Amino acid sequence: MNARLATVSTAAAVLVLTPLLTASAQAADILLSQGRQVVSSTMRDASSGAGNAVDGNAATSWRSADRPDPQWIRMDLGQRAAVHRVRLTWGAGPAAAYRVEVSDDGSQWRQASLVTDGDGGVDDLTGLSAHGRFVRVVDLAPGTGHPLGELAVYGIPDSTGDGTAPTAGTGSVSSQAGAITATTAGLSWAEATDDVGVTGYDVLRDGKVIATTTTPAYTDTGLTPGTAYRYTVRARDAAGNTSSSAGELKVTTPQGKAGTYVLAAAGDIAAQCTASDSKCVHPKTAAQVGAMNPNAVITMGDNQYDDAHIEDFQKYFDKTWGRFKDIMHPVPGNHETYDHTPLGAYKKYFGKIATPQGKTYYSWELGNWHFVALDSTQFDKEFTAGKSEQLDWLKQDLAANKKGCVAAYYHHPRFSSGDHGDNRTVADIWSTLVKGKVDLVLNGHDHHYERFAPQNVDGRKDPNGPVQIIGGTGGMDLYPVHAEHPSTEKLLSAFGVLRLDLTDTGFATKLLGTDGSTLDSSPAYTCH
Repeated sequence: MNARLATVSTAAAVLVLTPLLTASAQAADILLSQGRQVVSSTMRDASSGAGNAVDGNAATSWRSADRPDPQWIRMDLGQRAAVHRVRLTWGAGPAAAYRVEVSDDGSQWRQASLVTDGDGGVDDLTGLSAHGRFVRVVDLAPGTGHPLGELAVYGIPDSTGDGTAPTAGTGSVSSQAGAITATTAGLSWAEATDDVGVTGYDVLRDGKVIATTTTPAYTDTGLTPGTAYRYTVRARDAAGNTSSSAGELKVTTPQGKAGTYVLAAAGDIAAQCTASDSKCVHPKTAAQVGAMNPNAVITMGDNQYDDAHIEDFQKYFDKTWGRFKDIMHPVPGNHETYDHTPLGAYKKYFGKIATPQGKTYYSWELGNWHFVALDSTQFDKEFTAGKSEQLDWLKQDLAANKKGCVAAYYHHPRFSSGDHGDNRTVADIWSTLVKGKVDLVLNGHDHHYERFAPQNVDGRKDPNGPVQIIGGTGGMDLYPVHAEHPSTEKLLSAFGVLRLDLTDTGFATKLLGTDGSTLDSSPAYTCH
């Protein structure tokens, strides 16, 4: 057994620290972690998932895949808490070096402890002075996956004794010029304050809660043209206290075309697990797709893991997302190239919808929208055959388009704050889409969610460029996120499905979590 004191980083000035613990404060610590929601960067197989580290059974363990890059396991405590102790029970072949981090939002992380001489057994890290809602252990000595039997976090939740409600902020709910369309209402309000911290906002339409968001802005979609609505907002803290409602905003949507469309989209979807495993995510994201009742479904590659064989498609993807196959417009990812014949099982499973125009890239239309589905695996250094042909086709397709709005989607993102980072291999695709006045670009590959402001060829903010969204959140284990790009507007490490609300002249997007909550809501955009 190893009893350790926390190793404090030299960057301690940026940590959120609590005062040194007194004996009475130590006695008040409780176990915060058992049974909490956990996710991991990878897992070796279906029997070594992240949930094993918080099930109270040391005989089970989380074990990452054998990979050369740092692996991690992340826990959501459910609310912010003072974290005073972390106890890790390692199996055979423990991590020799790892870092314990905390975060308020699951995106920005602060070091709480650093271990560089791990030797197995139990590491009991005491004397910590960290504070946050999320706790993450990052294995700094990857290679062979290291088994973690139990991850126990002790401390004091902020909600203990917290009976003070947040303020409602100042002023009323408001909307900017152009934010109210025939079918959407873009809302904003002043940030609320709380003695502990605001965790979210309830958005009410005509007195009923329609969404919860973590930011002081929301776009309501699917409205009826020529109809009056009333909006207000109330803030919420970790203890469940709610503020009074902010001042009411009354809006009337202008008369317009009622023909709107809802699309569902995600990438990196079907891990090798089924709904019988409560930790399996792709059945949950598929349920959210069903709840949307979308007009069409887009997938942004890596539809099936790990090597995307036909039996895997049939056993896993087909049982969840496969029920939407009749309205699905897929593209392949790198995992589809790992089949015995690259893209062989992908083409066999999807049939004609994988190659509706004879190639693994194609275009299709819905209303006033033109969609371009691209195969970015052809731009990988190992599969460059067809690259120039596809680029020529893309330029011709965009030039021939007669629709007013254009969206493109493919697996590898040009810009990313995730584990894979920026992809220069698809720079030619991106520059062609920018020059072609494309409005929206969807990607996967990195297992996180990231929404960018409109960007130019170089990734700088430019209202004339497309909005890029990474939605590699369909079910496979999430990846860590890193420093945001200057044009990033929202960065999350969370599972979910993109909802696209399209009109004949614009669009708005949402990220819906596995429980149906709104994790992010974009502004309403007008097509170029």
